[in-house]
Amino acid sequence: MSACGHGSGPTRTAVAGRKTVAIVGPPNSGKSTLFNALTGLRQKIANFPGVTVEHRSGTARLSNGVEIEVVDLPGVYSLDPRSEDERITRDALRGDIPGVPKPEAILLILDATNLGRHLMLAAPVLATGVPTIVLLNMADDLRKRGGGVETEKLARQLDAPVALVSATRGEGLDTVRNFLAGQFAVPRPVELPVLQDVPRCREWSARVGARAGYQAPAPPLWTRRLDRLFLHPAAGPLIFLGVVILVFQTIFTGARPLMDGVESLIQLSGAWMGNRLPDAWWRALLLEGVWGGVGSVVVFLPQILLLFFFIGILEDSGYLARAALIADRTMARAGLQGKSFIPLLSAYACAVPAILATRTIESRRDRIATILIAPFMTCSARLPVYTLIIAAFLPERPLLGPILGTRAAALLGLYVLGFLAAVVTARLLKSSILKSDRTPFLLEMPPYRWPTPRSLGLRLLDRAKAFLRRAGTVILCVAIALWFLAHLPLKDGKAPSIQNSLAGMLGRTIEPVIRPLGFNWKIGVGLLTSLAAREVIVGTLGTLYGIEAAPEKAAEAVGFEKALQKDLSPAGAVALLIFFAFAMQCMSTLAVVRRETGGWKWPAIQFAYMSLLAYAGSFLAYRLVHGGF
Repeated sequence: MSACGHGSGPTRTAVAGRKTVAIVGPPNSGKSTLFNALTGLRQKIANFPGVTVEHRSGTARLSNGVEIEVVDLPGVYSLDPRSEDERITRDALRGDIPGVPKPEAILLILDATNLGRHLMLAAPVLATGVPTIVLLNMADDLRKRGGGVETEKLARQLDAPVALVSATRGEGLDTVRNFLAGQFAVPRPVELPVLQDVPRCREWSARVGARAGYQAPAPPLWTRRLDRLFLHPAAGPLIFLGVVILVFQTIFTGARPLMDGVESLIQLSGAWMGNRLPDAWWRALLLEGVWGGVGSVVVFLPQILLLFFFIGILEDSGYLARAALIADRTMARAGLQGKSFIPLLSAYACAVPAILATRTIESRRDRIATILIAPFMTCSARLPVYTLIIAAFLPERPLLGPILGTRAAALLGLYVLGFLAAVVTARLLKSSILKSDRTPFLLEMPPYRWPTPRSLGLRLLDRAKAFLRRAGTVILCVAIALWFLAHLPLKDGKAPSIQNSLAGMLGRTIEPVIRPLGFNWKIGVGLLTSLAAREVIVGTLGTLYGIEAAPEKAAEAVGFEKALQKDLSPAGAVALLIFFAFAMQCMSTLAVVRRETGGWKWPAIQFAYMSLLAYAGSFLAYRLVHGGF
């Protein structure tokens, strides 16, 4: 096999048990689509042992009935690691990650329409000696755009099987399964490389492509036309703003019927159980704690799924790559590079994977700066809090006709506020303790494509499972613990009033500190429990209001906007929104920051800074709305 570099070292054989296959490829080559096509719904997400890099794995069934484990590795352009993602992929292929079996076969997926650039990854991957099939993805797009490649000639050049496939259409996947079935008949020893020469790989890939008769396709006409519009210096940002406004307006209007349906289902099921269960303490726990606490959060699942549905469309269509290029100008003003945009964008889902995504940033100072500002981006955990308060205190009125209403405008304003806080903080960091030279931003622009229903469906299923898992663990545990705190200490065998319970005493202890923000003791309890996860405050208030109500009416506490209006003034509601826009109310995020930065220094600074900013911002907002100082 002709390839860059040469290898030496000990050989390794396949491990016993289920065989492991790795999917390797550059970003935007179709790795995730291929992974979804092979594994379907049999997937799981986990971290590599010892590191916080997330990877997906799933089970695929071969043509001979054998089941294999498929691992989707981080997308890379080379195995000469400059970023943490590239190092993880290289080490996984070598079998150097403890607890992760060395793959016994590799699916190397390359973009057939961009083979001149992507082919250089084939050299170091093939040099590992692991049985590999080279998959030239987007074969349908290659043909439509007048390109071509002779796979037999390319296979002879690479000394490896080559297949044209289309992961989105399922074209060529039988070839993939047949290859894997044949490779696992007899385990084969492989060698590990010790040299990766990127310049030689680039020369090698150009020579191999030419000998294989590769003809690069012409850029699609509609891609060029859309880019002239979407990447226009003036029109591009305005279009992006219009897309964002449309998304937020739809989140409020489109999700409302589904939310009402979920709320009615929780109320009806709670009432049904309340009428049939015996009058016992565990009945009150079930209705007040579980149905009143967890149910009040589950109501917001349709909104969260609708948000990720739009994000999935924008990402799969190729538009988000253009948005990153547009945002590079803003990143430059903040002292960051364009690569920071992708982690910050993923922070709208959750800050934890966003912090993990910073591993693609080569500059350590840029990476730390991005980690420190990522929690300012409005994650999906804030959405239930924002929606609850906005719906309770702000009536819906049209601002731009049916395009934008007052509630969507308020939600958009909170997203913008978080983004501005991130930009200002980044500017402070990059002009002082994290100053560094700006590096060029290089981003490969994928062609525009129609998102597939299967890809969107799997994405939404993953998000629903993650949300319900969180509701069934963190939020459930907090709700149960809070229920017991609200019923203790017993006096003459009876539970105290909620104000005199342990939960009430805890809230009243911190009430003097938060009273200047317009918050009472119930909100204080919610702020404390929300340290576990931001949306827990909704479940906490649902539990407290459920306990105050009669047990048989506790399940109806999921619609507690009126109860919330008794505990918060309009000024206090604004202050609470500002508090959650700035505060670091997520212990899991802090834990990941500690692991990624190698100690408690940066997470301690981050928590203190964001808490101070949240308190000061809430204080000012309350005083201004309440009528001055």
